[in-house]
Amino acid sequence: MKTIFTKIASILAFIIGGMAVFAGAQVLLGNDPGYYVINWLPIYNYTIGILTVFITSIFIFTNSRFALLTAIGTFSLHALVMLILQITYRNIVAPDSIRAMTIRLIVWALILGLMFIQSHKNKKMQ
Repeated sequence: MKTIFTKIASILAFIIGGMAVFAGAQVLLGNDPGYYVINWLPIYNYTIGILTVFITSIFIFTNSRFALLTAIGTFSLHALVMLILQITYRNIVAPDSIRAMTIRLIVWALILGLMFIQSHKNKKMQ
């Protein structure tokens, strides 16, 4: 069974997760980004990045039965955090944080799209 779309999805998940780890770690290590940082956001970025790199991307790559569930969960968690930032922290959140979360949501929508395409192709082959 061909799995090119899920392999691409897993690589995208690994990259976006790695970017979140890097961004979160930079702030957690004390590097000043030059704008006000909401205290819990770097912890969220770092944690979700680690989970994405070491769990979700591997689930997707290996076609685990948990792959779709973890991918939907990751997208949903990012959407929830974006909603919280837009509602609760609207006047204080840095534009860079909104931009980063928007990019994450777009990439995760692409990942889910690739996974659904692969699933559809696999069903056609059976």
